[in-house]
Formats: sequence, C-alpha cells, structure tokens
Amino acid sequence: MITVKDKKVIIVGTGKSGIGSAVLLEKNGALPVLYDSNDKIDIEHVKTTLEDKLKASTKAEIYVGEFPCKITEEIELAVLSPGVPVDADFVCYMKKQGIHIWGEIELAYHFAHGKVIAITGTNGKTTTTSLVGQIMKEYYDSVYIVGNIGNPYTDAAPQMTENTVSVAEISSFQLETIEAFHPQVSAILNITPDHLNRHHTMENYVAAKEAVTLNQTKNDFCILNYENTYTREFGNRCPATVVYFSSAQRLDNGLYYEGEDIWLAENKKAQRLLNVKTDMKLVGMCNIENVMAAIGISMSAGIPIENIIHTIRHFEAVEHRIEYVATKKGVLYYNDSKATNTDAAIQGIKAMDRPTILIGGGYDKDSEYDDWIRCFGHKVKKLVLIGQTREKIAECAMRYGFSKEDILFGDTFEEALDMCVKEAHSGDAVLLSPACASWGMFPNYEVRGRQFKEYVNRLKD
Repeated sequence: MITVKDKKVIIVGTGKSGIGSAVLLEKNGALPVLYDSNDKIDIEHVKTTLEDKLKASTKAEIYVGEFPCKITEEIELAVLSPGVPVDADFVCYMKKQGIHIWGEIELAYHFAHGKVIAITGTNGKTTTTSLVGQIMKEYYDSVYIVGNIGNPYTDAAPQMTENTVSVAEISSFQLETIEAFHPQVSAILNITPDHLNRHHTMENYVAAKEAVTLNQTKNDFCILNYENTYTREFGNRCPATVVYFSSAQRLDNGLYYEGEDIWLAENKKAQRLLNVKTDMKLVGMCNIENVMAAIGISMSAGIPIENIIHTIRHFEAVEHRIEYVATKKGVLYYNDSKATNTDAAIQGIKAMDRPTILIGGGYDKDSEYDDWIRCFGHKVKKLVLIGQTREKIAECAMRYGFSKEDILFGDTFEEALDMCVKEAHSGDAVLLSPACASWGMFPNYEVRGRQFKEYVNRLKD
C-alpha cells in the first residue's frame, strides 16, 4: 500500500488531469511536484489555478522544460497525465530509479469510494458513458460521471461515499497505468486500430483495452461487442461474467438488434425491449450498439429494465457525435467532430441517408483510410479535405474511384466550410466527420465542432 502523506509525489502534466491530481494529493497531505516538458507553460498561472482549487496557498513545486532528474532522489511515486507516453525517456528513467508509476485513474481510485462502472473501446465511449450516467442519476442519489469524458476522476474522488456510483470513461492511455483499479461493471464496446503512434502495435493497444478487467472476478460483469473480433474472442478468457450484445445476429443469451427492435435473450427466450425508430432519439447503427451496451451495463449494475428504457427514450445525442446542427436552405448540417479515427467516421457516414458533402482530414495518427473510403458508396458526392492528412486521404480516395474533381482542399477550416456551402444543394447533407484528430489546426475536437456549429448557425435560412 503506497502512502503519500508528507511525501513528495511528482505529477507529469499541468492540464486538467495534472492539476486534479496535484490538488487531490495536496488535500491528502502529500507534497506535489508538477512537471511539464513544455517550457512555455506559465508557472504562475499553474500556481494560481492550484490555489483557486485548493482555496488555500499551495506547497507544490513546479518545473517546466528539462526534466529535473535530481528531484527523483526524494520521490517514490509519479502520476502521469493520460497524454504522457509510458515509454518516454524521463518516465523510463524514473522506473530505473525505482519510482512507482501511476496514472490519474489509479490515483483517484486510491482515494475514491463506492461502486465503479468503467467503459472503454475505440468508439462510442462518450455516448455510452453519458447515457449510462444519466440512467444511474435517475436511479441513485450520488452519481459522478468522470474520466476521459472531460471531468477528472481526481476532482470528484473527495466527494464520493460508499453509496456513490462512478461512471468512468476510460481511454487506452489511462489503462496503461492501472494496478488496483477494480470496476464492478466494465465494458469494451469495440476495438479497431487507433493511437498506434502511441501504442506502436495493435497487440499493445488491445492489451491496454482489455486491462479494464485486470482486477475483475466472476462476481463482476463485462459487457462486450459480439460483432467485434477482438472483443468476442476476449470473452473466452475474460475474468468477469460476460454479457454480449450483437447488432447483426440473434443471441441465445445477451442483447441483440433485429428488424427495428432491441431484444434481450436469456436461455434462448427473447424479450422485446424497444423499437429503435420510435423509442430512441439517437440515430445510426453505432448508437444502436451504444444503447445495447448501456442496457447491458445498467442491468448488470442492478437497474430495473423499465427505468433504463425510460431514460433511453428521452436521451439526446452527445455533442459532437453525429449531432444535428441546423437545416439551412434545405441542407442538413451534422457535427461529428468526435470522429477522430476511421472507425468512428464510418459510423457517421452510415448514419447519413442522403447525398453528403464530407469534411475530412486533420492530424496524422499513422492511420489507414481504405475502410473509411470504401464505405462511402454513392453517399459522398464531394470530399472536402483539410489538415496534415489531406493529401494522404485524397490519394486513397482516388484509388477507390473518386475523381479529382470531387476532392477539394481547404487551406483553412473556414475556407473548407465555404466550399461545402457552395457545393451543397437542397436535400443534401454536410457532415463534419474528419476521421482524424484535430491537433495542428485546433486544440481539441470540441473546439473544431464548436467552430463548425458557429459557422452553420450564422448561415442564412
């Protein structure tokens, strides 16, 4: 058991996660040492932010730029923010010095209380986490929605009690550094290639996702996608009790989609739960899968099925995920900025039911675009490309028969949006679903999505 009282703990990163970790540690008697490799970080601003959250002066030391190797002589524990690679040189140096490495999730779990639901997967995490969080909030008094969804787990941990339910969206980055983290219900929604610039191999990425079940037993539950090869095969060796969901075939046990309905099967006897057209406000096959996962998670957490369905009927789409923005001059505009990889962007295209002008491109995560381009069919009439990957995507599109005339390059985001307005006719859709991260042009996908919505809402009707 690691104790932190009166001990120096190094926190790597000065963003939301790093600040949250430093505050939690200081509140528990530790002496935080914050480090950020970006030498342009304003140390005084970091200090002020800490003091605002602590409502007191801080004892934290703050270093930027070159890693302060000497400080490691006084340190037993380091806490990495999710964006910090576990194989970074200075992290490897700390490991050699015998320093224990945690992430923000492990740190928060060390101080938190109550039951934990942990949701991971390449795509669908935010929608599923938000829906499960809403289901829990309508049933339990003390519920926190935390993790990769934008609310640091460390911020909420001090307020948690034994009666709290935490619904955590967990990324592969966060799962690399868990040790004791033990959710009573976990879910791996799907696994497709992503973040290979960080994990290096698909095997490493899959292992990180599967680690969500590291400390689970058969008394716990894990919800898995039967139609994803990785998750279906993992079910055979998962330490928890597995609940499958399927969007393509009838299951003897689990949740499945057939016709327009979602069904629950137990011992080959099936019960119809809801109709996806009349009982859901979410659209697209990806959201049908998210809803089935949310049902499996919530039932495993002890929520009555009638309560679950009631919440699903009223649940709106998550911002930036196939989010309807407006109709302007007969053209429907959709914000799918959260589609930062090809698999997510495929779901965006599948949700379109009309000729579509697609905005794609952004930061290069060493992704391949063939599967995404192949799913366009006759839906995508124009491809408007931006960012670092635009040439790579254009070359791929032309290999699959896209003509040069139907591929447009925007040097700025606004120029790309101007092109979309010019090319779109009444009855068309304009879809921002980039299949790439936003970095380089935007600080994150939220800013990209908000700028898209602001632009669309300024258009004349």
